[in-house]
Amino acid sequence: MVSKKRLRKISPARGAALLIALWAIIVLTGAVLLWAGYIRQTVTVSGETLNDIEARAMAHSGLAIAMHPLTSKETDALKLEENHDPGFRVRMVSEGAKLNLNFLFAGEDQRKLDIFRRWLDSRGIDYQTRDRMVDCILDWLDADNVKRTNGQEDGPNYHPPNRGSFLTVEELAEVAGTEALTSQPGWKDDLTVYSQGPIDLTAADANILRLLPGVGDQAIEGFLQWRRGGDGIDGTQDDPPIQKLETVQGFLGLNKTQFAALGGLIMLRDNTWQIKSEGWSGKVVRQVTVVARKGSQNPQIVNWKE
Repeated sequence: MVSKKRLRKISPARGAALLIALWAIIVLTGAVLLWAGYIRQTVTVSGETLNDIEARAMAHSGLAIAMHPLTSKETDALKLEENHDPGFRVRMVSEGAKLNLNFLFAGEDQRKLDIFRRWLDSRGIDYQTRDRMVDCILDWLDADNVKRTNGQEDGPNYHPPNRGSFLTVEELAEVAGTEALTSQPGWKDDLTVYSQGPIDLTAADANILRLLPGVGDQAIEGFLQWRRGGDGIDGTQDDPPIQKLETVQGFLGLNKTQFAALGGLIMLRDNTWQIKSEGWSGKVVRQVTVVARKGSQNPQIVNWKE
């Protein structure tokens, strides 16, 4: 039973807006199913081709629902078709939970570079290889052709673009001295070039939080337990609201001076998401993956892969 106290916190206007949004999602889901049925009944093609059309349509339909501004990774509408054929499943991952390469290497801020160095340490990269990698990345990005101590600039078969930023995470593999990292399975999983930059405390996992200076494992465990609420899952309704960064200071076990040292390195609620929508029909499976910014009524797709 919902308490009167809780009901008073929801204004009529906000309640109406939520109902309209939820209704729109339900209508969209229903329209997808009707459309799939219509295609199956009216299009005369081979069974395999029809399954391919339906699988692609379901993948795009899951994406359309995920792109709605009020859809979160735990929105029920994303799970309605998981047990149907044709059907779809959608996975949403915050880009803010990852390390933004362009943010970490911008301006040669030692605090940011140290986060990247600690991440390399966590992946078993030795000290000398790590320092060469950082210098080579800086030489790859900077505007000059002056070689750093352990770096590498323009040569016969090596030409850094010197544009100041990475266009993709995959570009890191083109940088000299990065082989020890880029040869590892899953090396790209923690990296992005699309987030707002700082680490999102509402989304980052323990491996990323551990890279912040002064934050210990015990504090991280307690913080994540609190952040995930009673069900132990991020992004659900029982998660405690985090309205300002100072709210998490105590949970991270930091005093005011230590917390102030994290200024500019952390943030709340990055609106950039990686959305993977997988659709199927029979044995045919199709997937579409996008990175989108969902901070407004008009979400912006910044990367699309199908």
